[in-house]
Amino acid sequence: MTLNATDRGEDKLRGCIGFPYPVKKLGDAIQDAAVAAASEDPRFSPVRKEELGFIVVEVSVLTPPQDLDVPNRELPSHVRIGRDGLIVSDSYSSGLLLPQVATEFHMDQVEFLSQACLKAGLPPDAWLHPGIRVQTFRAEVFAEKTPGGLVVAAASEGD
Repeated sequence: MTLNATDRGEDKLRGCIGFPYPVKKLGDAIQDAAVAAASEDPRFSPVRKEELGFIVVEVSVLTPPQDLDVPNRELPSHVRIGRDGLIVSDSYSSGLLLPQVATEFHMDQVEFLSQACLKAGLPPDAWLHPGIRVQTFRAEVFAEKTPGGLVVAAASEGD
């Protein structure tokens, strides 16, 4: 679940929280993630009531993550920008980036892997180290065109 504020003509991330594994029914997961994204994302203050008219909701429904079981140095050649999302993890932490993040920020495969490591609280080159798990997934994205407006399925890239 991603919440973007659209006031003043620019999109600004206001919260992003979800469930990368199917631990709940989809409807329950969407509802719980919306509340958590608005109130529990530690990067942001909670969304205020007066902001609600400016919030655009985006829901990404993920496929089950798949391990990239290749030598670490070959990982970039197995990541498809615009199609794959990433989960990078070690024994203590993990970081997830949705597929659309790489295209929105014009990342190549190495930068995408590095940013997923940073999201996990790891060094940017951690994906090269033994013991690091890298998984990919795809996402079907549904987003409001305007706050409270028509919901559309986003076109996916890389298929």
